[in-house]
Amino acid sequence: MGPLLPSASSKLKVLQASALARRPAPRPARWPLFPYDTVVRVSLWISVAVVAALFGWGAWQRRWIADDGLIVLRTVRNLLAGNGPVFNMGERVEANTSTAWTFLLYAASWVGGPMRLEYVALAVALTLSVLGVALLMLGTGRLYAPSLRGRRAIMLPAGALVYIAVPPARDFATSGLESGLVLAYLGLLWWMMVCWSQPLRARPHGRAFIGALAFVAGFSVLVRPELALIGGLALIMMMIAARNWRRRALIVVAGGLLPVAYQIFRMGYYALLVPGTALAKDAAGDKWSQGMIYLSNFNRPYALWIPVVLLVPLGLVLMLARRRPSFLRPVLAPDYGRLAKAVQSPAAVVAFMVVSGLLQALYWIRQGGDFMHGRVLLAPLFCLLAPVAVIPVVIPDGKDYSRETGYWLAGAVSLLWLGVAGWSVWAANSPGMGDDATHVTYSGIVDERRFYAQATGHAHPVTAADYLDYPRMAAILTAIDNTPEGALLLPSGNYTQWDLVPMIRPGTAPGIPASQKPQHTVFFTNLGMVGMNVGLDVRVLDQIGLANPLAAHTERLKHGRIGHDKNLFPDWVIADGPWVKWYPGVPAYLDPQWVAQAEAALRCPATEAVLNSVRAPMTLHRFVSNVLHSFEFTRYRINRVPLFELIRCGLDVPDVPPAPPRE
Repeated sequence: MGPLLPSASSKLKVLQASALARRPAPRPARWPLFPYDTVVRVSLWISVAVVAALFGWGAWQRRWIADDGLIVLRTVRNLLAGNGPVFNMGERVEANTSTAWTFLLYAASWVGGPMRLEYVALAVALTLSVLGVALLMLGTGRLYAPSLRGRRAIMLPAGALVYIAVPPARDFATSGLESGLVLAYLGLLWWMMVCWSQPLRARPHGRAFIGALAFVAGFSVLVRPELALIGGLALIMMMIAARNWRRRALIVVAGGLLPVAYQIFRMGYYALLVPGTALAKDAAGDKWSQGMIYLSNFNRPYALWIPVVLLVPLGLVLMLARRRPSFLRPVLAPDYGRLAKAVQSPAAVVAFMVVSGLLQALYWIRQGGDFMHGRVLLAPLFCLLAPVAVIPVVIPDGKDYSRETGYWLAGAVSLLWLGVAGWSVWAANSPGMGDDATHVTYSGIVDERRFYAQATGHAHPVTAADYLDYPRMAAILTAIDNTPEGALLLPSGNYTQWDLVPMIRPGTAPGIPASQKPQHTVFFTNLGMVGMNVGLDVRVLDQIGLANPLAAHTERLKHGRIGHDKNLFPDWVIADGPWVKWYPGVPAYLDPQWVAQAEAALRCPATEAVLNSVRAPMTLHRFVSNVLHSFEFTRYRINRVPLFELIRCGLDVPDVPPAPPRE
């Protein structure tokens, strides 16, 4: 029995060793979703809650829906009616810049049920605006989190205070435009990019997160076309940091599938490479001098250089005082390329957001800005403020540097923050553009909210009915009711009436069949308030080309008002419809000869092809043809003077036809 004991003992040791070998290795320390100590976490969430509440309250106090916001809702009405994403039935024009905003409101209208579309747009815009600021702050809080582990610190809002203090930021939070969606998108992308630079564990993110981030980055072009500069840069960074070709393929598919699919749809449905608004405003053009005027107009009322002077040194102090966390070192594996390491890092993500903001600002300055005070520079400002949206004030503990140095740093950060907070209180109560807010001066820039509040007599013009108190609006409904046989409405010098061009009696002229039903068309700049106050059977056209395919293809005027620098003469509208083209049907201030020349110019083969691309019934053949000719159609331009257009097309100049005898 004695010799068996050692053998049993040896077997026991072997079994124990085998059990230990099968035991899974300890998992690396997690990098939690909100990786903060208690004081940091509590102070961050309090900051987010306070800023969100202040922003939401401030935006609500300035609530309104812009005329351009009502343009979007007209398209949503057509979607709900089954007419497709168009502004006028039977004419495929993309009158909205943000594809995502249009379809988001379409989806929200189903959820809202019987609620008015204006209130749906107001609620969605305000919610997304507040959400965007909250995501921006959470992303920045996460950016600083690694250097704050094990340290006592208080998170205070800084850049976020600057943004919500600027009055236009609160104006466009509820304007019915896509501004709120832009904030939510940028906030989400910032938060995800920071997470991407700080993996959840001591290894890279999984395929699900990478695919989601690539999808969000690629979605940028559907939020607004110029945001492709931001989303595209994010995708490039992800491609560089990807470890293998499978990841790169995932990034390409997730980031490009939806934008490419919609681009093909746009080319086939609208026969353009860009949104109709980009064509109408010649987004590829440049007006540097007007852009500098716009930048000055945005800066002057609020002295935006002051927070820049305060936040730049504040950011530098925080960068120099940061501590490199040891738990991120395992992520930077030896086989990870040096360039990839540099790209997938918090510093690179900060540079990405700052560069994106500068690129957006540069794009809009080159474009000439906008006619709405501050509107298009809000997104660049939002990006530039992201790295310091919140800041940590670290309580000295003597671990990383002496307590004396720590107190000096904390004091410097606190003083700079107090300066930012003081400026924010002052800017939030600024009168803005002052007396020029509602005057269309040579610069063409106005405070859009105050302009319409004054013009309508409503402090908060939200619904289309509120805009019936705008000059000429109520008279539209009266004119339509008084012309059951159909008419073209042209704005007159009298704000309470319209000039009417009667419809040619059906069956009495070529191209006007006896079965032609009465039609109404309104020719006016303010598409939104008109389009939302009339039925979908009423055609609404403008002279700048947002909803008018003919005007969109004219040349941009060199000294026109920014955003309104195309101007199609009403003669073309008369020529392009079933309207009387001779006196006395034509208003006295128009020349029937111009109308006749415009009618002849519309027979230019290239112009007919462009108009057929959006007016002919949509078939598979039409879709493919539009795709193949979309580049040509996007570049096509006509001369707005009918005689010059005839010369350009090589057509004969017609004589003025005599008026038919009266019956």
